[in-house]
Amino acid sequence: MVYAIPFFKKMDLRLIPLNQIKGIGDKTAQGLAKLGLFDVRDLLWYAPRTYIKYPEIAKINTVSEGQTVAIYAKVDSNLRENKNAKMHVTTFSVHDNTGVFQMVFFRQTYLRSVFQAGSSFVFFGTVHKKGNHLQMEMPEYFKPEDYERKLKSLQPVYALTKGFTSKSIQKYIKTAMDEFFPLKDDLSEEECRKYSFPSLSVALKDFHFPVDRDSFLNARKRLVFDEFRDFLKAINESKKENTSLPTDYVIKDFETGKNYERSLPFPLTDSQKKAIQDIQGDLQSGFAMRRLIQGDVGSGKTLVAFLSMADTVNAGYQCAMMAPTEVLAKQHYDKLCADNENYNLGLKPVLLTGSITAAKKRAIYEGIENGDYDCIIGTHAIFQEKVNFKNLALVITDEQHRFGVKQRESLSNKSNAPHVLIMSATPIPRTLTMTLYADLSVTVMKDLPNKRLPIKSCIIDGKLRNNAYNFIDQEVKAGHQAYIICPMVEESEDSSLENVTDYPNKLQAKFGDRISYSILHGRMKQADKNCVMNDFSDGKTNVLISTTVVEVGVDVPNATVILIENAERFGLAQLHQLRGRVGRGDAQSYCIFLDGSGKCEENERLSVLKNSNDGFFIAEEDLRLRGPGDLDGLRQSGEMNFQIADIIRDYDILMMAKEYTDKSK
Repeated sequence: MVYAIPFFKKMDLRLIPLNQIKGIGDKTAQGLAKLGLFDVRDLLWYAPRTYIKYPEIAKINTVSEGQTVAIYAKVDSNLRENKNAKMHVTTFSVHDNTGVFQMVFFRQTYLRSVFQAGSSFVFFGTVHKKGNHLQMEMPEYFKPEDYERKLKSLQPVYALTKGFTSKSIQKYIKTAMDEFFPLKDDLSEEECRKYSFPSLSVALKDFHFPVDRDSFLNARKRLVFDEFRDFLKAINESKKENTSLPTDYVIKDFETGKNYERSLPFPLTDSQKKAIQDIQGDLQSGFAMRRLIQGDVGSGKTLVAFLSMADTVNAGYQCAMMAPTEVLAKQHYDKLCADNENYNLGLKPVLLTGSITAAKKRAIYEGIENGDYDCIIGTHAIFQEKVNFKNLALVITDEQHRFGVKQRESLSNKSNAPHVLIMSATPIPRTLTMTLYADLSVTVMKDLPNKRLPIKSCIIDGKLRNNAYNFIDQEVKAGHQAYIICPMVEESEDSSLENVTDYPNKLQAKFGDRISYSILHGRMKQADKNCVMNDFSDGKTNVLISTTVVEVGVDVPNATVILIENAERFGLAQLHQLRGRVGRGDAQSYCIFLDGSGKCEENERLSVLKNSNDGFFIAEEDLRLRGPGDLDGLRQSGEMNFQIADIIRDYDILMMAKEYTDKSK
């Protein structure tokens, strides 16, 4: 069914599925869903990863190996195809008035109908040398008039999945713009003038297809403002609803938690003691707790949560802990079960995640409603409609920045004014904390357990990658394990970025079968991810090659080294989180930042990480070193789950949005 365009303009774009767009069928829509694109709103706000500026056309006799160039050339008649069971290779020569060039394409069976002898195209790609011939492999190709238009604007490069190119994503976005623009704008013309913003429609157009750097920055500024504004509105609404909210769940007996603490084989840090004191004050106040525990990586927040859960259960109530991933939820569950048995806590815990079978879920739902379980640990599955609690008094969300404001509230709505405790291992500057967590009381945990050794960090470039591999080999021989982090899932149009899919080839070439490895990324099925993480946790694999999906909460004490490829492409906060995957045991641990830019000695940002393990100091330095940004679409920090905005780089815009929302209260 196709709607009239004016009707679309008045509709909520989130209600329009992608198969309503011309040229997107059901199969294509299913493929786009793998990128997290389900509706028109998702597509129009899909942020480019970076941008490229196509070069002016060069003559063949001026180009050399390794250059990325565009040439305008005529197709010769000798187009050749080599077919076998595994590969279909098409090769042909092209020429201009200065020389001859070879073109090579793989698995492109239709090209004989495209490249007719005597036809002319602009070819864009990286020059390789094979024998005495220069060639391009899988170049982009354009009609001359189309390339002329490309030269007039920057071209977006998107994160992709199999079956899509940046060119196809561009096509779908342009079609959506043609069908639905102009969009209804929440800002008036006067407000746009006040803040020097473009209209929403112009901002989206210039965000995807900027003519220059300034138009990109202006467009991005407007979209970042909108994202911050909507977030802060939700925060303000939450604050109104939850300020001094009376609760029936008053807890005054904390003896169970004290006995739990006395049973531990180590003393609590001063920060842990302060956090427990703050929580106990909230639990006995008669008002619903709304508290954030903001602690650095490895500061012991989870134990603080467990102690609070024990006191809640002792008072006769239920508690729930929600984690953003099944891996992290299971880790919490296994640790609580172990402590429950070792210290005779008398808890009745249960794990509830999306991958559990329907029959087992029904039994768990019944047990929760009847009160047979008093400690429910899980993922977002906890706040599904089918889950009903008997007397839920305490709600804990771990790594809360992974959940939206409304999403975290949906669990607390499962009961009548329960206490809410939120934990985050993402240190951010105090000024940002006061803005982003305005609806919460905040406790900061800075101390680390005494047994933890500081992680030793270094910065290298690609020339020393072999040294890094040798070091990983030494650690594995010593009985330890390692992480290798890549920014991409699979090879993209930016071949300078390492990807998880192809990375095993590097290790195979270096180590053969001497080191076992596995790969992990967000597009894998949950069951497969769980299997990979369990094997790594159990020591069945030596090296885990992963994207940033391991950024949060994965706890493998035997892992002592992490190599982060293309470290220059991540923000300091995210790099600090990734580094926190090691150093979780008693052994000395190491972090290797591999700067793929070739300028590692000049990278002031990475030097901050090399010289400090203090997450709060790093956060302040991240804020100091922030810049208006180049044309790189990768956000510099991973906090708060924003699509485009970055709370560090966009601090000034955040303050602008705060001023706007404060006036709108």
